[in-house]
Amino acid sequence: MHSNNFDLSTYFRRINYTGPVTASAETLRAIMRHQLFAVPFENLDVQAGRIVSLVPEEITDKLMQRDRGGYCYEVNGLFAMALEALGIPYRFVAARPMFYPVRRPKTHMAVVAEVDGRQWLCDLGFGSYGIRAPVALDDLDSDISQDFDTFRLSRDAKGEYLLQAKVEGEWCNQYGFDLTPQEWIDFAPANYLNSTHPDAIFVQKLVIVQHLPAGRVILLGNMLKTVTANGVEKRQLTDDEMSSLLKNREWSGLMSAVFSE
Repeated sequence: MHSNNFDLSTYFRRINYTGPVTASAETLRAIMRHQLFAVPFENLDVQAGRIVSLVPEEITDKLMQRDRGGYCYEVNGLFAMALEALGIPYRFVAARPMFYPVRRPKTHMAVVAEVDGRQWLCDLGFGSYGIRAPVALDDLDSDISQDFDTFRLSRDAKGEYLLQAKVEGEWCNQYGFDLTPQEWIDFAPANYLNSTHPDAIFVQKLVIVQHLPAGRVILLGNMLKTVTANGVEKRQLTDDEMSSLLKNREWSGLMSAVFSE
């Protein structure tokens, strides 16, 4: 994933990273977590009636120069730019969201990186219950603790992986994927669907997820949910609170500006 305006030192400043710069599992984990905590998941462009751009230079400008966030193609695309700059091999994989009541197409995009002799699932764009650090693909059928979350990865006889998360004490399917490499352009149809289709959740509702070391804050429509090790708190926001929140730059920089651009 190459962008003519991507600069690794600028990226590190954007994600507040000052650690080692090596092609290692340690660096992979560190930059994934730093980006996760610095760059929010958000669909403000879709809510403003825009189709999300997959032009690499426009993603770099949006997430790095304008301090915005994005959804899976954008945040994972930015992460892939960093991996390329670090010399860490990776591939894009297409994933099928599995938490819907009906079978859905493979509209999610994740990254599988190869470092220190192992393959690692990396994903900064799965919203509410996404992984918070790389998951080794050979760490199968065991509880994987990440901060206050627990995940599990399994693989069937056909080579299809399934990622699950423990949500309120129950294992919940998140998405399935295999290791068939995908080109960046392969996600254009899924991006168009997620940006325009009336059944797409990103078209139906505002979605913002800010991950933090101690938890995550989720805004789904006007429902504000805070998730920490102590549990989940929910409350409905009033119209005035929503207006105030969207003008608050703590979420992702100029969040309200997208509606007036």
